[in-house]
Parts: sequence; C-alpha cells; structure tokens
Amino acid sequence: VQLQASGGGLVQAGASLRLSCVSSRRTFTNNGVGWFRQAPGKEREFVAGISWNGAFTYYSDSVKGRFTISRDNGKNVVYLQMNSLKPEDTAVYYCAAARGASYSTDPVQYNYWGRGTLVTVSS
Repeated sequence: VQLQASGGGLVQAGASLRLSCVSSRRTFTNNGVGWFRQAPGKEREFVAGISWNGAFTYYSDSVKGRFTISRDNGKNVVYLQMNSLKPEDTAVYYCAAARGASYSTDPVQYNYWGRGTLVTVSS
C-alpha cells in the first residue's frame, strides 16, 4: 500500500483546509487510517483516526471539535477536514494505514505511511 497526502498550504488563522489521503496501488479499504503531524523540532503526534468502515473515529484533544476525519472507500480516499485553524496546527501532516481494521494513537501500529503535506497557519 502506498499513500499520498495532499491538500496542505499556507492559510491564515481561522481558515479551513481539507487534506486528502489516497492509496496509489492497493486499496486500504480494510485498514484503519490515521492522520499524524510533526511540527519543527517536535515529535510526530497523532491527530485523528478512523476505522476501516468509517464507523469509529477518534481525535486528539488539540483538534477535537475543529477537525473531522472521514473516508470514501469507493474512491479509496481518506479526508481530514480542518476548520478554525490555529498557528499551532502548523506541521507536516502524514496519513498512515494501520496494521488492522481499527486505528491507533501509536504510530508503531501503522505499517504504511504516505509522504506528508505541509500545513502552515499564519497568525
């Protein structure tokens, strides 16, 4: 499974962006998917996760209520809708396919990672 994240950019605080994660070869419709981010000088952190069928989602406290993860297995894509962006959301965002059908906050539980997309939020 190869993944590609896209949709990042430079926006002002309060704006919205939608990130997409597409599987380029095999489908990942049977896998949980997570979004992670890594800011300069910081460790990679979990942002949001979704189960294989979209029935279960989970968010970090820092994005809960502002970000929404969803998926369209027919199109082989997972989205991260980001609203009310803050400067502290600035980071490279990565999507990853989990080893199983659910998600995890632990990056070790993900065995396929896409190239990240940069999100920069100015104040």
